[in-house]
Amino acid sequence: MTTDSLADCLTRIRNAQIGGHKSVRVHAFRLNKAVLDVLKREGFIDSYSLRKADKSAGKKGTGFDQLEVVLKYFASGEPVLRELTRISKSGRRVYSHIKDLPKVGQGLGITVLSTPAGVMSDREARGRGVGGELLVRVSS
Repeated sequence: MTTDSLADCLTRIRNAQIGGHKSVRVHAFRLNKAVLDVLKREGFIDSYSLRKADKSAGKKGTGFDQLEVVLKYFASGEPVLRELTRISKSGRRVYSHIKDLPKVGQGLGITVLSTPAGVMSDREARGRGVGGELLVRVSS
């Protein structure tokens, strides 16, 4: 079990894109799902779906539900996601006021942040006038 499930999710996505895979499975934790929702809304991934764990085989309670993430590529075969970086970590939390939200890739990328109104992109946060914890930097 990893201590930072979001970092594990991002690493699995990066590795799958480097390998040219169509999809990748990540653990179905609430934060992972919320970040994938934002990535889907912003057009960085095609889709994702829930895959229930088979708990009938082996010990009871083993295995996790997983999210199957369908990755997105340009027509040339290049991955849409170029940068997918964890900002706030368990040892160092990074927060930002609405006025100080960073622009990623001159506005072509996004920052995913956790706010009192939920997990959203920096564009949505600016529209709602809320700041919060910076989770992920994404650019294409």
